[in-house]
Amino acid sequence: MNNQKLIIYDFDIIYKIFNELSDNLNFKILCISKSEFIKKNFYELNNCLIITKKNIPTLKNQIILDHFPIKILKLIERINIEFLKLKFSDQSEIDVGNYKINLNSREMFSEKGKIKLTEKESKLIVYLSKSKNPIRIQKLQSDVWDYQPQLETHTVETHIYRLRKKIIKKFSDDNFIVSNKNGYQIK
Repeated sequence: MNNQKLIIYDFDIIYKIFNELSDNLNFKILCISKSEFIKKNFYELNNCLIITKKNIPTLKNQIILDHFPIKILKLIERINIEFLKLKFSDQSEIDVGNYKINLNSREMFSEKGKIKLTEKESKLIVYLSKSKNPIRIQKLQSDVWDYQPQLETHTVETHIYRLRKKIIKKFSDDNFIVSNKNGYQIK
């Protein structure tokens, strides 16, 4: 069994149905009452979905069941789809230095805020983040831009210059991408 959890919030009949089906499900089922919910912090849980009768403001990953009758197989299908979305979303977010990069939305963020990245900017950051050593401009041209290494262009330098300006403006970080005689790297 994987570590996905379906939390059923104050909804006993749904819990009883899922409990009967639990041997055939690929997620763990928990039933939480209102008082238990208040005591525990479910706002920060990862890899879980919460089934509720009504929307709980500021709570992520909830499935609201407010229309009946409901076909149980359709509900299980919906739950599985939501778990897949969660997994996909978790895999699309990577840590780069003091920042997180969401590859789906192409956003870079920290506690200071977020910036929108172009496709090439996000590809450049991910590529640079995978290397411990500086990467030469020619290597970036061929691997990130798919240009021929012999091609004379300032595309790499221009993109890095603009990306640095965005990062400095939003995060006041002028050392995120550094350059030296051997190329560029992320510190």
